[in-house]
Order: sequence, then C-alpha cells, then structure tokens
Amino acid sequence: MGLYEQEYDTSWGALDRDEATERAYALGVAERLGEYNREEFEAVHDEMDTAYAKSMVELAFREGKNEARDAVPDGADDDQVWRELVEGETVVVDEDDLPTGGRDGLPEAVDKFEGIEKPNPDEIDATDRPDFLDR
Repeated sequence: MGLYEQEYDTSWGALDRDEATERAYALGVAERLGEYNREEFEAVHDEMDTAYAKSMVELAFREGKNEARDAVPDGADDDQVWRELVEGETVVVDEDDLPTGGRDGLPEAVDKFEGIEKPNPDEIDATDRPDFLDR
C-alpha cells in the first residue's frame, strides 16, 4: 500500500472541487516519489464537471509534483517529503477575516491610484471624455 492509499480512501463516491484538488496534489507528490496511480488521478479528474474544476485538478497535480521535486534534492527521504507536503498543517482562511483595505475593498497600494476610481453616476461629467485623452 502506497503513501496515497494510506492517507486517502480510494473507494470514494463523489468529490467536490476542494477534495479533488487536495487529492490531485497528493497524487502529484506521490508520483514524484515514484508511486504512480494514474487511474486514481483520472477518476478524480473525471469527477469534475466543469473545465475550470478540471484545470484546478490538473494544476494541483502539477504543483504537487513540482514541490516534491524541489524537496527531494535536500536529501529528504520519501516519507519525510510526504509528511511535509501532504500531511503538513492545513491553513484555513475565514472568509470574514479576509484583508480588504481601502475603499470598496481595494488594497491600499491600488487604492491611491486615481485611474480606477468609480465615477459617481449622479455627476454629469461621469460620461464626459476623460481629461487624459484630451491633447
């Protein structure tokens, strides 16, 4: 039994996009470590119903392979790479705590740029030609 099979149940019935991308990442790491499981990857990939979700799964798979490749030259063994990349601490972002900054949630650096200000629909000059286009 490989590292992937120890961590994930391969007899799943349905996956949402987040579960599929997590599994695809783990499959990428496992493949870089020499454990090929293309049938599982194809099943996870085929479970996605939109092109966007399928591309997310493919991207997660490639990212897992790349990060495992970068970790291996440090002299780490397979189990250590797996633990670090797949079993590592999961970071959860609370949507209510997302950084917003500035007006309308724009980042502070972009907030100062006047070129993206929204025109006030009550002002007549909102439909006028912008000053920077005049010679």
